[in-house]
Amino acid sequence: MILWDFDGVILDSMDVREKGFRQVLSGYAEDQVERLLDYHNKNGGLSRYVKFRYFLKEILEEEVDEEIVAEMSDKFSEIMRKELTTKERLIPEVLDFIKAKHAKFDMHIVSGSDGDELRFLASQLGISQYFKSIQGSPKPKISLVEDILEQYNYIRKEVCVIGDSINDYDAAHANGIDCYGYNNVSLKERGLNYLKSFS
Repeated sequence: MILWDFDGVILDSMDVREKGFRQVLSGYAEDQVERLLDYHNKNGGLSRYVKFRYFLKEILEEEVDEEIVAEMSDKFSEIMRKELTTKERLIPEVLDFIKAKHAKFDMHIVSGSDGDELRFLASQLGISQYFKSIQGSPKPKISLVEDILEQYNYIRKEVCVIGDSINDYDAAHANGIDCYGYNNVSLKERGLNYLKSFS
């Protein structure tokens, strides 16, 4: 059984995600936006909800207003739904592997991106049929992985996460399953399990 991260693993979307944060936060000082983007890039697997809360609390040093977080997140999702529906952004070797192996292995998408948005994108990209479920934020990835393991009664030693951030490793480790890094050499440099390619 394979639990796939989405951004940077199935879909080449990192530049669009960064563009989205810049657009949503365009009314704030450039140095504040750059600090958020630095946090975003270091914490790829965390949801936008966590990142916008971080922006308000740690960068602006304000009380976190959940209405503002929701408003920012909705604007971000609007941009993603417009920008990320082109099939050319699907990573070919990963898509080929998924198509070839989905009948042999149960597969799920488990991502820090918004769950409703993920299901919309997967439908638009024509890949929904390859996955038993497509799960995303606002629920944290650790909890999403736990839910899948329990709901489908999977044997943990037969399940792995494939992702491109340390947060994928954290979610796998917390749930007692293996994780393989992909498309982020910093994970390989940390000595973690790493897939060079699927070809």
